[in-house]
Order: sequence, then C-alpha cells, then structure tokens
Amino acid sequence: MAVSSFQILGTGQLLELQRKLRAAGHENIRRSMQRRIRRAAEPLRDDLQATIRGLPIRSAGRASGKRGGASPTTRPLRGTLADAIRISVRTSGNPGARVWVDEARLPPDLKNMPNVINTGRIRHPVFGNRRRWATQTAPPLWWDKTVRRRTPRMQSEVARVVDDVRRQLT
Repeated sequence: MAVSSFQILGTGQLLELQRKLRAAGHENIRRSMQRRIRRAAEPLRDDLQATIRGLPIRSAGRASGKRGGASPTTRPLRGTLADAIRISVRTSGNPGARVWVDEARLPPDLKNMPNVINTGRIRHPVFGNRRRWATQTAPPLWWDKTVRRRTPRMQSEVARVVDDVRRQLT
C-alpha cells in the first residue's frame, strides 16, 4: 500500500457549517474552527514524524573483504522525510484536515522514498554505482499503521469541534 495523504472529512457537516458561518459573518468562529481542526491533526503529523525518524533500517551487511565507507550525502534520510510531512486544513470545497508527504520539500532523488520505505524493502545502487545494488529492510506499512492508530481520536476530535461550532451558531 502506498503512502498517501490522509484526510479527515465530515464533508456534509463541515460544508453546511461553513455556509452558515459565512452567511452569518462569523469569521472569528470560522478561524477558530480551522485552528482547532489543525490542532486535532497535529498529533498524527507528530506521530508520523517520530515514527519515520525512529524507523530501523537494516541491511544484510557487508561480505567479508568488501569495502565500505561513509555516505556520500550529508542529509539524513529519515529526517528529510519527516520534515516533508505536512498538514493542511480546508474549509471550502472539500473541507477537512489533510496530512501528507509534500514531495516539493524532498530532493529529486527522494521523491518516491516514502512509498519505497512503506513497502519495507529498499533497493538502491551502492554509492551511486548502478552496477552494484544493495537491499535494505524496514518495518513495512509504517505510514498505514500510524494513521490507523490515530484515526479514531482525530475523528472524534473533529466531530467535537463541529458540534461546538454548531452550538455557538444556535
């Protein structure tokens, strides 16, 4: 399964509330609702970032007599991926909170890496040499498991926010 954006949607309820808020001119309540929905999504983002930063990536090891050395890049792989995990909150069109990996924040050679790591098997050329390949492993489905674990709490929090706003409007 691929790493994809995760959205909490209550489309009908959120859309209806947004129309009422705009019609009534309650801009401060609308901003507060956006802020609270973002706050409900932040624990998931933080948990995803912590999970990828602490994800153990193992290799088969070097055979006897083989050379090794330091990585030719200075950027940390897991930190780079963690920094690309983002949140956005929309209150119009398709309202809700979205947590996703922003590929624009990744270097060109790592654009597909979140999906590759999520499979649990990472194959790459050894120090850029396309004639020699290495295979590394990581726990599979790190994205999916983390999202599944956090979903019920986020959904209940968004439902609570919607109920609070609805109560303020009446």
